[in-house]
Amino acid sequence: MNTLHNFLFNVYPYICLTVFLMGSLARFDRDQYTWKSDSSQLLRARQLRWGSNLFHAGILFLFFGHTVGLLTPHFIYEPFISPGAKQLVAVYAGGVAGIICFIGLTMLLHRRLFDPRIRLTSHRTDLFILIILWIQLVLGLITLPYSIGHSDGSVMLVLSDWAQRIFTFRPDAAGLVALDWPYKVHLVLGMTIFLLFPFSRLVHVWSGFGTLAYLFRPPQVVRSRKLGLKPSVSNQQSGASR
Repeated sequence: MNTLHNFLFNVYPYICLTVFLMGSLARFDRDQYTWKSDSSQLLRARQLRWGSNLFHAGILFLFFGHTVGLLTPHFIYEPFISPGAKQLVAVYAGGVAGIICFIGLTMLLHRRLFDPRIRLTSHRTDLFILIILWIQLVLGLITLPYSIGHSDGSVMLVLSDWAQRIFTFRPDAAGLVALDWPYKVHLVLGMTIFLLFPFSRLVHVWSGFGTLAYLFRPPQVVRSRKLGLKPSVSNQQSGASR
């Protein structure tokens, strides 16, 4: 068990991050025609509109919330908020966003599974990644009661310390041993999503973040030019004949 724990939380994160970055670069370089979200809006627009909006609103909040919450050093927010209060804010805000995301993703998954036309046009990887995301959301919601039970913020500190050690190349997951099983499974499945990222439709997320570059690009200069209208040859001949 110690060997498995060491692999999952000390080695596996770097495998997933390497495949995530290098795989995305390789796919963009070699298979740009597959770099898309494969929308099925023409087949069933109403359910897609509701499900997609709810899912994207929830998942974006969860992504940035997890990123900021896990990677922000404790000493930065310590003067303003205690670890326990921060954990409660994360539980309630993340819970609301998680429920919104869960409703939207369930609508999208139901649409893919039970609409015959969409099912025929869906790739197996589309269904597979949606199911994994759905399970990951369920696991995240399961961790909420456990987090409320540790209102002192100890769980958040352990998870933050592990994530910051991974990103600063100081892997040491000894503190994760004492965590409850939903946290561990949630972490492993979350890393697996990064591992599968380059091989699924999720790569279009890069394009979404890439559009932010348009905010900083220089404006295009468009000059108007007045063109003088000249009578055509046929009009000149018709006028001469008159």
